[in-house]
Amino acid sequence: MSIAIPEIEKELTDPKLIEVRDYWNEHIHDLEIATEPLGSIGFFDQLDAYRFDKLHYLPKVVDFSSYAGKDVLEVGCGAGIDLVHFARAGANVIGVDLAEVSIDLARKNFAARNLAGEFRVMNGQDLTFADNSFDVVYGHGVLQYTADVPAMLREIHRVLKPGGQVIFMVYNRISWLNFMKNIVKVDLEHEDAPVFMTYSIKEFKLLLAGFDDVEIIPERFPVKTKLHKGFKAVLYNKIFVGAFNILPKAIVRPFGWHLMAFATKK
Repeated sequence: MSIAIPEIEKELTDPKLIEVRDYWNEHIHDLEIATEPLGSIGFFDQLDAYRFDKLHYLPKVVDFSSYAGKDVLEVGCGAGIDLVHFARAGANVIGVDLAEVSIDLARKNFAARNLAGEFRVMNGQDLTFADNSFDVVYGHGVLQYTADVPAMLREIHRVLKPGGQVIFMVYNRISWLNFMKNIVKVDLEHEDAPVFMTYSIKEFKLLLAGFDDVEIIPERFPVKTKLHKGFKAVLYNKIFVGAFNILPKAIVRPFGWHLMAFATKK
C-alpha cells in the first residue's frame, strides 16, 4: 500500500454530519435481506449476492479487474461490498465512512476473505489524505446522502491524482422509480435519511463541472423486489417489471434510477 494512512481522524462537530453518521450507524444497507449472523462470512456473502442481483449492471459498467495495482479510495464504503471486488482484482484499497458500524463491518468482511484493505472512520467532506494520493475515487450511492456535496467533491478532487478517475452514482429524479413512488405511494429506500437528494442528468453534469471528460450512464432498471411484500409487491413483480423490460431501451434508458458518472481530474 503506497498511501499513508492517518492514525488520528478529526472529530465531528457539525450537527448535520453527526445526524448523518448516527443514521447510518443504525441503518446498515440491505440488512433486511440477511439471515446469517451479523458480521459472518455468510452475512457478507448474502449482502454481496443481493447487491449484484439487484445491481446486475454494476460489474458491466465498472470493470473491477481493470484497476489492478491502482490506489483506490471508496468514500462511504459501508460494509466494503464493492471494495472487495476492487481488492480481489489486485487494487490497493482504502475505505472511509462516517459510520463506525460500517467501518467495523468492512474490516470484518475483508478479514473473513483474507483480503488486504485499510479502513478509517472519516468525513468525506474533510479527508485527511494528502493531495494527489489516489488513482481512483469511488462513491456509489454516497453523494445523495451527503450534507455538503460541493465540499465532498472538492476534497475528492484534491486527493485524486492528475488524470485520475472518479466513479459516482446518484439517484435520477426523472426516473421510473420516482414515477412508481408517486403512483403507488411507497417510500424510497432510505428516503428518511437526514439528507436525501435526487438529480436530473443535467444537474449531475453541472455538479461535476470541476472534472474533465464527464460521462453519465443511466442504469438500474426494474428488477423484482425482495424487500417489499403484499399486494403492491405482487403487482410490481408480476406485471410492472416484465412490462417495463420489454420496452425499447432507446426510450427507457434516460429514466434509469441510477446515474453512473465517470470523470477525470483536470
